[in-house]
Amino acid sequence: MKVYRNIEEVKEITNAVVTTGTFDGVHAGHRAVFDVMKQEAAKVNGETVVMTFYPHPRFVLGLDVENLKFINKLEKKIMLMEEAGIDHLIIIEFTKEFSKNSSESFIRNYIIKPLQPKKIIIGYDHHFGRNRHGSYELLLNLGVEAGFDVVKVHPLQIEGLTVSSTKIRKLLEEGNIKLANKLLGYEFSITGTVVHGNGIGRTIGYPTANIEVGNEYKLIAANGVYACRVESEGKFYGGMTNIGFRPTINQSSLTIEVNIFDFDKDIYGDTITIYFVDRLRSEVKFDSLEALKEQLASDRVNALKII
Repeated sequence: MKVYRNIEEVKEITNAVVTTGTFDGVHAGHRAVFDVMKQEAAKVNGETVVMTFYPHPRFVLGLDVENLKFINKLEKKIMLMEEAGIDHLIIIEFTKEFSKNSSESFIRNYIIKPLQPKKIIIGYDHHFGRNRHGSYELLLNLGVEAGFDVVKVHPLQIEGLTVSSTKIRKLLEEGNIKLANKLLGYEFSITGTVVHGNGIGRTIGYPTANIEVGNEYKLIAANGVYACRVESEGKFYGGMTNIGFRPTINQSSLTIEVNIFDFDKDIYGDTITIYFVDRLRSEVKFDSLEALKEQLASDRVNALKII
């Protein structure tokens, strides 16, 4: 997949089949759109082109920024799009100046002129351009003029839910990892740096790696204990992760800590990724460290059954 950070970098693309959006999560619904793109591109011997925006428009425009959380960072989105088989990814720098483009101006100047699309693929509810006034009907009219076809993709439903980034974020915030993963089409993950904790886990036989995410806009799943898989230096291990305030020891700040099964390496300062498989339980305050230890033994058994 070729990645462009500026529309001026784009050279001629053969029979471009294009879609646009922010694609938070690059979830199963997004990949359904990508599948249609690949099918349509095959019909015209063309190439697939995804255009996305960074930073997120809401961030730049200051819209409800205090509640702004993303399923994936940009690097993960790029990786997922490449895995989905997209040929070209164009990342447009979203600025306040860029936001002033009308919907028609955006299509003409950023898609028609540089890409000369053969087809534009649009999600069932996708709107674009200034104040999101751009619509399927606008694309149809421009398509007649510029000579491209427009294909609208029907919504994807999983377990009675229409797949969307908003629904997935809500499921993650509720701790419903299993259903969120189904809508994502892969396991939700958190990548971070291993930092020093207070060492209490080791004293009760369950040493943990404390994770610092380093991105305040990265969505963290609901507080609780999760069965997980952990990737460290390209190898995978089973584990269980706690997200929360560790009420048994009166922790004041949110922590993410993972007990990696059958693992005893010094990984302080390393970057690891935690893949969440299922939620075991909510966070509980125990009367003693011994009671906590007993619960962790039970959690480990349950986590091993799941993973």
